[in-house]
Amino acid sequence: MDQQTPHRVLNNGVTIPQLGFGTYKVEPADAVRVVSEALEIGYRHVDTAQMYGNEREVGQAVRESGLPREDVFVTTKLNNNQLTYDDALASFDRSLDDLGLDFVDLFLIHWPLPTVSDFVPRWKALEEIYRSGRARAIGVSNFQENHLVRLMEETQIVPAVNQVEIHPYLVQDELRGFDAKHGIVTQAWSPLGRGAVLGDPTIAAIARRHGASPAQVIIRWHVQRGDVVFPKASSRARIEENFRALELHLADEDMTAITALDRGERTGSHPDTMAWIP
Repeated sequence: MDQQTPHRVLNNGVTIPQLGFGTYKVEPADAVRVVSEALEIGYRHVDTAQMYGNEREVGQAVRESGLPREDVFVTTKLNNNQLTYDDALASFDRSLDDLGLDFVDLFLIHWPLPTVSDFVPRWKALEEIYRSGRARAIGVSNFQENHLVRLMEETQIVPAVNQVEIHPYLVQDELRGFDAKHGIVTQAWSPLGRGAVLGDPTIAAIARRHGASPAQVIIRWHVQRGDVVFPKASSRARIEENFRALELHLADEDMTAITALDRGERTGSHPDTMAWIP
């Protein structure tokens, strides 16, 4: 499939494909297959994390794809049990070993964990990793505006990315606006609201008008807003269906109607109170 994936340019000049393939809850036994299929279909961005337990298999799929390394954007994230500067440095080294790669394109702090530990030392470790060239960009995940303000006041590098829960029932426009004001690209996890949004009547009506699936409509909504999005799928047919969302174009009234579905409704934990350590 030769559909060109749109890109965003990060605040350090690195380009990131807007549509990626997510691997949350993809079992290691399945990861090589599904990531390989995604790359064959045309995805050029794969999102994993230390917490997912599938970095080794994701890296294997990337290495065995036959694609030049520079053509595949690989993101991984620091586990919640790596709470200090030294922990973060050592953990990143393990990620590179598990992935079997010389560098990652993006390395994120997975959760701020403000009630558990200070995230500033962890970010300073990521700054060191970035300066070493082993991560082409660094960012954060699940950071609220107050967390980002503190990072920008106390450290030297502004995050390139903030990966947060976004879907039509949680549009996060205020946080997205803050990110944009400071040159931070917003990424959307749980882009389909863990399936809850797929049956929404407004989404269904738009999908019928476009001859598309509800998932395709929602993915296209994310892309047209300018967010980076990485839906997960386990079957080749669904992986391809999601990718073909790039062929859609939603009218302004479609975009407005989907955004108006906002309920402030999370499917995951709130970043201010999330304290889970594996």
